[in-house]
Amino acid sequence: MVNEFFEQAGPVDVLVNNAGVAWSTPLQRTTLEDWRGHLDANATGVFLCTRAAIGGMIERGDGRIVTVASVAGLVGSRYTAAYTASKHAAIGLMRATAAEVAGTGVTANAVCPIWVDTDMTRRTIENIVEKTGRSAEEAEASLVQMTPLGRLLKPEEVAFAVEFFASPEAAAINGQTLVLDGGGIQS
Repeated sequence: MVNEFFEQAGPVDVLVNNAGVAWSTPLQRTTLEDWRGHLDANATGVFLCTRAAIGGMIERGDGRIVTVASVAGLVGSRYTAAYTASKHAAIGLMRATAAEVAGTGVTANAVCPIWVDTDMTRRTIENIVEKTGRSAEEAEASLVQMTPLGRLLKPEEVAFAVEFFASPEAAAINGQTLVLDGGGIQS
């Protein structure tokens, strides 16, 4: 199905792997279905799309692959074993891809944001409210407290980082992970 899509799409100059899922569960209660769901969306999806686009990029001698991962792909946190493992896999895939495409004109990089003001974060806030009885404001504040910025990232900030990696001026940047957290995570 993925290959069929890319065949119909034609040549891909920039591939942005940005689909993903996230939910939290203590490790001992993480089901195999939860584990596979995270890996399928957050790692296997990146693999399938990258694999489908990379051949044409190498053939043309130009292309950009940018994967939106997460700071969770660099550090671990409680109740996120499946999510964290899947994002580590996505970052590792970009590093391995970068090694394979070095010198071809193709680059592969990852963007790792902390909490972003998106529907996925809103679902996390709703989950916190449901499980803890805290208000939505308190739940959001607990996420914001994890960021040195003192706020959620804006989607436009993540888009800017992706656009940077996709630009012709970033042709010498390959296999890198750009952390968008305001200075809290050291990678």
